[in-house]
Amino acid sequence: MSDQLDIKTGWLDNETLRNIRANVPLVYVDAIPVRVDDLGRITRVGLLLRQAADGSLSRMVVSGRVLFGERIRDALLRHLEKDLGPVALPQIPPNPSPFTVAEYFPDPEVSGFHDPRHHAVSLAYIVPVAGDCQPTQEALDLVWYTPAEAVGDAVRREMTQGHDRLLRLGLASVGALPRPAGGRPSATARDLAGRDPQGPRKNVQASATGGRCLSRHTWRARRPSENPSP
Repeated sequence: MSDQLDIKTGWLDNETLRNIRANVPLVYVDAIPVRVDDLGRITRVGLLLRQAADGSLSRMVVSGRVLFGERIRDALLRHLEKDLGPVALPQIPPNPSPFTVAEYFPDPEVSGFHDPRHHAVSLAYIVPVAGDCQPTQEALDLVWYTPAEAVGDAVRREMTQGHDRLLRLGLASVGALPRPAGGRPSATARDLAGRDPQGPRKNVQASATGGRCLSRHTWRARRPSENPSP
């Protein structure tokens, strides 16, 4: 369990926060919690049920602000433990690299990622979790879906703010996006990846550091002898 749970989350009063949101982009992290098998292949995707910024009950990934002076890794640990419980045991390398950068705007037409409160820039990660997960704080429920279920129409209809798109981008970045019955790659995955050809693939390869290795096709545990020298 990390020692970041005691970080003061009410870092600004409401009036100041509203003023900042109206004038300055905020930095966020998005984390897609996953279960992996012994070969590092994603077997389950965890999605929370919580109230979204637009007031609707939605299936969502773990998401939250980065505090002043807080490292990205610490922000990921804090939000994952806050939403999934203190014994979720997220597996995060020392220097994680995002699979994409999502830009949230009050206008849903700008980027496809929508937050009616503000403009936010969010670094998005896939994070394996090894421990027991229980929804906490504002989350009402946590369900573990297979990758096929997670990107299926039934779940997609329960997702807002572009999180369905974010989920597909994340699974596609590690070769875990299910293919349709015809065997061809999903048109959505091709179209989204095509907007930034070097983004997801380059970032995923760069994230192969520390205790976990995320390759183009699998995320596998490294043996100690395989870890790069400091």
